[in-house]
Amino acid sequence: MIKVLFFARLREQLSTDSMQVPASENMTTEDIRQQLAKTNDLWAKVMAADSLLVAVNQQITDWSHSVNEGDEVAFFPPVTGG
Repeated sequence: MIKVLFFARLREQLSTDSMQVPASENMTTEDIRQQLAKTNDLWAKVMAADSLLVAVNQQITDWSHSVNEGDEVAFFPPVTGG
């Protein structure tokens, strides 16, 4: 299984902070995003956001990054600081 985390407004929009998804061979972060988008219209809208960021095992990455059994994938909006 892959642990999927949602942060900030994504957690609020989706009414969850985490879930598990089954791992499959040659899976990427984009595959997970597409799988989650199929949940319903709300999830599709949230997952389609151009500004959505993704991290694997606490390292920001891109949508072609490979994901393996036991990995942690996090989705979050852009972060600003000050």
